[in-house]
Amino acid sequence: MDTPHQPVLVEEVIQGLAPRPGGLYVDATLGAGGHAAAILEKLGGEGKLIGVDCDEEILSIARRRLESYEGQVQFVLGHYEDLPEILSGLGAGPGAVDGLLIDLGVSSLQLDRPERGFSFLREGALDMRMDLSQHETAAQLVSRLPERELVKIFRDWGEEPQAVRIARAIAETRRRRPLRTTRDLASLIEDLFPGGRRMRIHPATRVFQALRIAVNHELERLKSFLSFFPDLLRPGGRGVFLAYHSLEDRLVKRSLRQFQREGKVKILTRKPIRPVERELATNPRSRSARLRYCERCR
Repeated sequence: MDTPHQPVLVEEVIQGLAPRPGGLYVDATLGAGGHAAAILEKLGGEGKLIGVDCDEEILSIARRRLESYEGQVQFVLGHYEDLPEILSGLGAGPGAVDGLLIDLGVSSLQLDRPERGFSFLREGALDMRMDLSQHETAAQLVSRLPERELVKIFRDWGEEPQAVRIARAIAETRRRRPLRTTRDLASLIEDLFPGGRRMRIHPATRVFQALRIAVNHELERLKSFLSFFPDLLRPGGRGVFLAYHSLEDRLVKRSLRQFQREGKVKILTRKPIRPVERELATNPRSRSARLRYCERCR
């Protein structure tokens, strides 16, 4: 579980966040702490970072990674949409944050743990919970939802063109046997599309994305956060957003544009920043990343 974690677009994130000594910064999705380490390095021993994550196991890894910055980092187990309450509890009121980062991707450390159930390439329980204290797993979701609701999830959140066919196959299969593991579900989908493994993307990719979003209420959480995030920033403070699929990026883009119209923020990225070939060669999982950032108006 201590596999080195490579943060995505780290140089570009730091450019957007523009951390300076003495400031207060929040990594709202701390993960293994890769971006946080880069932020703390820029602070030069002056300033503070609050790192929030809902995965207690990943948070413990970040603690070890950032132990040399003890005294500068406050670790919080929680969800980013609860930031107003989290910051208030730490004595930081509205408008106190100099820079805020939210990385909406699944941690590589989560993807690489078969028992977490995020990857269709590895045999493990069909779980997909980022917060292990949460009740419902992907297997339970697949087991209980009516076929029409599975269609909606796959179509709306996975943008899966074969949503009806896949949902029907799941409904028929679960009458005979439960779908308990990642390979149970991935194999079912592969069987629907002979030669699917040779497709540009694996035929189970969109379904796994959709189920992960549903299990973790990702879009609802993001919408909640986007409704208030400028209020957390001090004038001139930066908000930095890393999205990995069009649904997230679209929500971020629309929110930033709305707040810009209201005079609350200035958008600093005309188009999303994407990884260059050099990064893609060393970190293939960065290929879908889209980075946007803004500045709180004075």
